[in-house]
Amino acid sequence: MKRFFKLEENGTNVTTEVLAGLTTFFAMSYILFVAPNILGSTGMPTQAIFLATIISSVVSTLIMALFANVPYVQAPGLGLATFFAYTVVLQLGFSWQQALALVFLCGIINVVVTVTKIRRLIIKSIPEVLQHAIGGGIGIFVAYIGIKNAGFLKFITDKSGILSINGTAYNAATTHFKGGISAIVSNSSVTPALINFNQAAPLVALVGLILMIFMVVRNYRAAILIGIVLTTLIGIPFGVTHLEMASGNSLGASFVELKTTVGAAFGPKGMGSLFNEPGRILLGVMTIFAFSLTDIFDTIGTFIGTGKRTGIFSKEDEKEFFNGHGFKSKMDRSLFSDAIGSVISAIFGTSNVTTFVESASGISVGGRTGLTSLTAAAMFAVSSLLAPVIAIIPDAATAPALIVVGIMMMGAFRNIDWSNLEDAVPAFFASVFMAMCYSISYGIAAGFIFYMAVKLAKNKFKEVHPMMIVCTLLFVINFVVLALIE
Repeated sequence: MKRFFKLEENGTNVTTEVLAGLTTFFAMSYILFVAPNILGSTGMPTQAIFLATIISSVVSTLIMALFANVPYVQAPGLGLATFFAYTVVLQLGFSWQQALALVFLCGIINVVVTVTKIRRLIIKSIPEVLQHAIGGGIGIFVAYIGIKNAGFLKFITDKSGILSINGTAYNAATTHFKGGISAIVSNSSVTPALINFNQAAPLVALVGLILMIFMVVRNYRAAILIGIVLTTLIGIPFGVTHLEMASGNSLGASFVELKTTVGAAFGPKGMGSLFNEPGRILLGVMTIFAFSLTDIFDTIGTFIGTGKRTGIFSKEDEKEFFNGHGFKSKMDRSLFSDAIGSVISAIFGTSNVTTFVESASGISVGGRTGLTSLTAAAMFAVSSLLAPVIAIIPDAATAPALIVVGIMMMGAFRNIDWSNLEDAVPAFFASVFMAMCYSISYGIAAGFIFYMAVKLAKNKFKEVHPMMIVCTLLFVINFVVLALIE
């Protein structure tokens, strides 16, 4: 095992890697329960989604562990799952089987983009200042996820600010919603505010955050994982940690329902009918484009933000990536492992698999090799049997870990000259927009657009890499299409 994963070469050991894998798994285990809730709104069987989420996460993460030997964990992305359910199915009118077909085609495109080295050109085109901004921006993004999950914030709006409910335009006369309210979209009149800390869950999260920061500052080994466990225990007397063993997910029933989703993307209700209506062909193509663009840049941002700063992708590996051929570099193998994930997820019946930004939590513990992701994959596999046990770990326990990891990652900002507006403007938009838009790819898009604008203003447009110009135009087209189909 030590030789296979090259632990000594990467300055790590079995204990550190296992702890890192456990930390990453617990930080992202929420997807096991959130994905079925979101995708179930499309009519898909929820227990099948639960098992499909586990299977696709295990298979794609094993590829990342054994083929790429990097500490990244894959699972169906929350943002992509939301787009799948509320936009593609409920708003655009595709069946969930057709949506799975779109995810499969997105995966094929991502594999082609990776194999033909287009992704390599994209990464090479990103200027150094934006690479540092992406790294720090992911820190803000991860910390913001933690702050939100901890329940430290509340968002205030009135009825004039509500745009849609459950994917349908808001109508004040509508007072009843079939199946209840699952999603509300508001405009920019929504105002974030700090809660009054009179609720148990945020208070437990606050105590957990203080404990975790204390242990991290004191350089305690496995501080983040210990913090998750301690906060879970603290939550028991406050009713935040629920010990009752839920019986909602039966493994046997999940396998029975899985027959409904496995291969559904290729059936008559999926690929067989996807392009039957000429008037919807362009809509289908643009939806695939939106899926692919988000998936590609989410992963690129995560790799740049975490891999280069920590040495997971070394200078030698980076040189091999840009100048070599085939899959000799870890970056090449990592990008291919990520690309194949969406193909796997579509086959089993869930939304796009992507490299989770929560992998940063395991990396912060010291995870540097595929043993970290192998451990997380094993935990995903075991979770099919221990779902009720894993479910007792509350958001209040994992949220502080994300906040601490986010703080650590923001160190990338020190490499940016904030006194120079030529660097500061694109760096600001690339980093801050990640958290504000809740999307790594949208942050990168904002950084690209303003980088080009600044270079144009300074008469330095010739310095912009041609691939960056192409990517920026693709982002603009994507925004236009989303505006038209809204």
